[in-house]
Amino acid sequence: MATPEAIEITCPHCLAVNRVPAARLAEAPRCGRCNKPLFAGVPMELDQAAFPRVIAHTAVPVLLDCWAPWCGPCRQFAPVFEQAAQRLEPGLRLCKLNTEAQPALAQQLGIRSIPTLIVFRDGVELNRMSGALPMPQLLQWLHQALN
Repeated sequence: MATPEAIEITCPHCLAVNRVPAARLAEAPRCGRCNKPLFAGVPMELDQAAFPRVIAHTAVPVLLDCWAPWCGPCRQFAPVFEQAAQRLEPGLRLCKLNTEAQPALAQQLGIRSIPTLIVFRDGVELNRMSGALPMPQLLQWLHQALN
């Protein structure tokens, strides 16, 4: 009997890499190590240690919001990004990167303006865009970036 295709999902809480049957993503899978939800409907905060692990071991596309606390457009965009996490997970992992708290990672990613959105799939950057978007435009941009 064939086993269902399993994909890797990094836990947003303990960073354990979990193998989850792809067909069961919508069934609220939990981490095998910490038993917390793998998708909680909120963006995951990334730092220098978590970034490479999440990008390399998350089979669904990753949308990264690079922001800073002092940035007005970033603060305006935050609720839209939160709503996007509720709406798009588990088909997409939404993450946030505080560029003030993680300047080395921001430099590594070549962040020149904020907010900057970057889409990754299979560990590779697919597209990036600077600026805050309302939900309809965010969804349209994501659709174009992923197809």
